[in-house]
Amino acid sequence: MSSHTPAIVLGGTGYVAGELLRLIDAHPQLELAAVLSDSQPGEPVAKAFPHLRSAYPELKFSDLQDIEARLCHAPVSALFSAAPHGVSAALVDRLLSAAQIAGTRVHCVDISADFRYSSAAAYEAIYHHAHGAPARNRDFTCAVPEHLKHAPTPHVAHPGCFATAALLASVPLLKLGLSEPTLFVSGITGSTGSGRKPTDGTHHPQRHSDLYSYGALAHRHTPEITACARAASGIKAQFNFVPHSGPFARGIHITVQAPLAAPVSSAAALHDFADFYKGCPFIQVSGNAPRVKDVAGSNYAHLSVVTNGRSIAVMCAIDNLTKGAAGGAVQWMNRLLGWDETLGLRAPAAGWT
Repeated sequence: MSSHTPAIVLGGTGYVAGELLRLIDAHPQLELAAVLSDSQPGEPVAKAFPHLRSAYPELKFSDLQDIEARLCHAPVSALFSAAPHGVSAALVDRLLSAAQIAGTRVHCVDISADFRYSSAAAYEAIYHHAHGAPARNRDFTCAVPEHLKHAPTPHVAHPGCFATAALLASVPLLKLGLSEPTLFVSGITGSTGSGRKPTDGTHHPQRHSDLYSYGALAHRHTPEITACARAASGIKAQFNFVPHSGPFARGIHITVQAPLAAPVSSAAALHDFADFYKGCPFIQVSGNAPRVKDVAGSNYAHLSVVTNGRSIAVMCAIDNLTKGAAGGAVQWMNRLLGWDETLGLRAPAAGWT
């Protein structure tokens, strides 16, 4: 592994962890060193992820002691946490503290919600339990890569998948002054966004051929969207968010609507969005309505904008597991390690999924 940076993944049996493993296998500079699973230590990774058998035919899940030893041995490591919220913070804090004592350099991208808020109190108000490592918050910055060129901290908290899509659609509206700061967001997500453990809302017979809302105007990601949008745009906006469960496995489609601040044509608004995301390799702005199938399995986001003289609507499609989670995390890690942000992420969508 002398020519590669070792990558460690926490929360090893979940869908996001599986997507991280897939992306790391194709990455030219990362090499998977270990995957933590509290529930399946010593079990083959391919048992949990049969589709990754060709990539990891012999690899087994590690325990926390093995992970800690690896981080303390390698001069530089990439740590990805896909552990659940409420669990990730304490794990990450323990491992970063051990690496600091050992004198090794570790960059972490946390995909859970644990470090997305600037204070433990803000986190606890939403998740209703104590934060696992409140002193570590200062070491993390939360933003989508396209809205912050350089992270001012050594570690990053990646926004959630719904938040990623909503922010990509809404931040240009606010920062460019195209709309009033009252936004209405409707989002549809695939079933993988709810995690691997089946529930009444994610079980396939319940979800197949159906579409329904949940957590209307009370979803826990709304404060996260509001805070990240304010940090990226400088505008304190009101977000009215209604999420929906869709009958597909991967992907998110978001529509953001708002009153126009001043009359602007669809063509002009589309030009403004394209100019805003100029130089962002994973953002594609066009006059075509975004489709989930055109981004599923990729790190790309497709956006389109229309106006009618009074209101503006922005549509955004992303893959929830990739751009909304594992892909965005790898994009951030590329930056933290000083590499081109597109490394290992340029593969197009699979199509016809």
